Amino acid sequence: MTIRRLAVALPLVVLAWILVMAGVMRLSDAAPAAVVPFPGRSLIERLPNDAALLDVNRAALTLANRPGLARDLYAAGAWLVLPAGLTGCLPLSDAQRRALLLR
Repeated sequence: MTIRRLAVALPLVVLAWILVMAGVMRLSDAAPAAVVPFPGRSLIERLPNDAALLDVNRAALTLANRPGLARDLYAAGAWLVLPAGLTGCLPLSDAQRRALLLR
């Protein structure tokens, strides 16, 4: 019985955490960067002109945050925008931190 409850509860906790982080990104510009998991080619082609790209690969697109970035990414076709670089969020690599400092 306990394993069954854990099997149900764990995915719900993870989903809730992702929704909270997406809400933080949507309502706040506190994170130094934004991450879009599994970006499609069409999203990359429709990125806003003023988007500062920190890293792009098949698994994630990382951009320097600015006011309204999450809204613009959703409008460009992102299905999820998460914060990066804050405590408790997705960590930034050393190269991404240096790129943010050079901005």
